[in-house]
Amino acid sequence: MLTPERLLTVNRTTRRAPRGAWNQFVYAASLHLVNLGDSAAVQAETALEDRIRKQFEGGTRFVPILTRKGGVGKTTVTALLGMALADVRDDRIIAIDANPDRGTLSERVAQQTTSTVRDVVTQGASIGNFTDFSTFVSRDETRLDILASDTDPMLSEAFDENDYNVVADLAARYYSISLTDCGTGIVHSVMRATLLRADSIVIVSGGSVDEARLASETLTWLEANGYRDLVKNAVVALNTATQGTNLVRLEEIESHFRSRVREIVRIPYDPQLAAGSAVSYADLKPITRLAARTLAALVVEGLPVRRID
Repeated sequence: MLTPERLLTVNRTTRRAPRGAWNQFVYAASLHLVNLGDSAAVQAETALEDRIRKQFEGGTRFVPILTRKGGVGKTTVTALLGMALADVRDDRIIAIDANPDRGTLSERVAQQTTSTVRDVVTQGASIGNFTDFSTFVSRDETRLDILASDTDPMLSEAFDENDYNVVADLAARYYSISLTDCGTGIVHSVMRATLLRADSIVIVSGGSVDEARLASETLTWLEANGYRDLVKNAVVALNTATQGTNLVRLEEIESHFRSRVREIVRIPYDPQLAAGSAVSYADLKPITRLAARTLAALVVEGLPVRRID
């Protein structure tokens, strides 16, 4: 790449100004004679962003977000993960709401369309380019695209495995990473198709005993049904904002999951997320954005650089 760092000789004139409050102060006070470089905090943030920017070859990477229990924040985690990816990466990220029971993923961003997965299925033959596809999605401030689930309860169960494959095939034309909000449960109409495409998975657990047990049982079900490799490569998002979390020793839950999956990330309480409405990524608490970026980095690291068919 023809970047300034590669082409320019580094000296007082060409060296980039440091980032970080103290380092910037010293740089300004010394009339640019003393450049301490970026602060440790800025360097850590840059390193995290570099991990998220990992490049792939050979098609879209699919990441389902799963849970067996409702109310543990699966949809919120899907939105956070997608926003963290889209905010840092230069390629396209989509989050598909494949919940057969009227999902709410689209409500996490300002809705720019009333289109749903059903419209994509019925009009798929007429979608010839990204401009056509983009009319079916809502895009937030981070450039995350979200495709809503069916909103008509009379049609929700009609979204099945074949329909999901139509949507996923179209998404694979235009996006580098496709997240799937799978809905509550692991035995429903689109789960098989979702898991067959999965390059990695995220399991969402609350912080209570019951929620952690159900998340662990999800892993057991996946292992028993031929998805042992996905379990080994999985990331568990532990939502500490659920009821009962303050009564549980979270380190014991984390110890259990670390014996079964690749990584685990705590998602902290954030009043903006607790509202259940549209999320402004820029207005989240710094600790929440850090958790989202950490989750994004871990997920990306588990995705294959080259696809092996």
